[in-house]
Amino acid sequence: MRDVEVVVVGAGQAGLSAAHFLGARGFSPGDEFVLLDADDGPGGAWRHRWPTLTMRAVHGVHDLPGLPLGEVGDDEPASEVMADYFARYERTFDLPVHRPVAVRAVREVQAPDDGRLVVETDGGTWRTRALINATGTWTRPFWPGYPGRERFRGEQLHTADYAGPHAFAGRHVVVVGGGHSAVQHLAEISRVTTTTWVTRREPVWRDTPFDHDAGREAIAKVKRAVAEGRRPASVVRVTGLVATPPVEEARRRGALERSPMFDRITPDGVAWDDGRSVRAGVILWATGFRHALDHLAPLDLRDASGGIRMEGTHVADDPRLHLLGYGPSASTIGANRAARIAVRDLRSDLGRTAA
Repeated sequence: MRDVEVVVVGAGQAGLSAAHFLGARGFSPGDEFVLLDADDGPGGAWRHRWPTLTMRAVHGVHDLPGLPLGEVGDDEPASEVMADYFARYERTFDLPVHRPVAVRAVREVQAPDDGRLVVETDGGTWRTRALINATGTWTRPFWPGYPGRERFRGEQLHTADYAGPHAFAGRHVVVVGGGHSAVQHLAEISRVTTTTWVTRREPVWRDTPFDHDAGREAIAKVKRAVAEGRRPASVVRVTGLVATPPVEEARRRGALERSPMFDRITPDGVAWDDGRSVRAGVILWATGFRHALDHLAPLDLRDASGGIRMEGTHVADDPRLHLLGYGPSASTIGANRAARIAVRDLRSDLGRTAA
């Protein structure tokens, strides 16, 4: 059992930001705070992005605090650029990242009046006075249920499994989902084969730039939701679809003509109740992710609706627990600000002298 003041779970954008602010506010790296990361290398979710996703197509990357990303080429793979950047950040600030370490469960210390949490991992156990959870969503791909899915004879995969368009050549691909990943997939896949795009809602395209003001507006909307205990809405429902240059080019080609959601999956494709059907060899589910919070289940944080009521960055009923990447901090612009606020509040709650 190792004791620290703060455990940060996850070393993506939010976790690294939190570690930076902890160090800057007087917490000793390694002795008073640690980062536990399940991946075998730096980069967070970025290291798992498909190799054909270039920096030109990336939507809204913001610098980590204290170290700019710098100039990068538009055609460089985002997974490599961001993994290198995060590695450089960890080295520059000498951050105490332990990896690969998977957190299995977080529990209350059973000793009376202790007020600490036990963090159980596959690499040992930690005891901490506070926890910053920054596990994101990438490890929890969402697969919606549709009649007939188990009988489909073609290939089904999720955005989390997507490795690029070339494996689909010669097969018709149905892309399911109305978010940024779906339109990025379509922009690529439609160059090598035929596609059908289906969404539950009519896509809403953003006709103004997604700048800092727009980012703050989006964060405010999601913040209101989690303060009321509601599940956070998807990013695209708040921001609208942003037409990056590759996506805009695909729109001009007519590759982003949308159909309503099908009613069932057949062995050879998808079908609608009005009699329409499409034969397909691949169904690509770009249907988003859920928050990776299973390890917090022993703390019983969710209410009857399945949401977690938040006050700022911490759980409303437990100021020891800060959830970064949940709700308004589920973006690169939101993560930095939320990390700064979380560390400020933890400093006060732990009785550290204000800086």
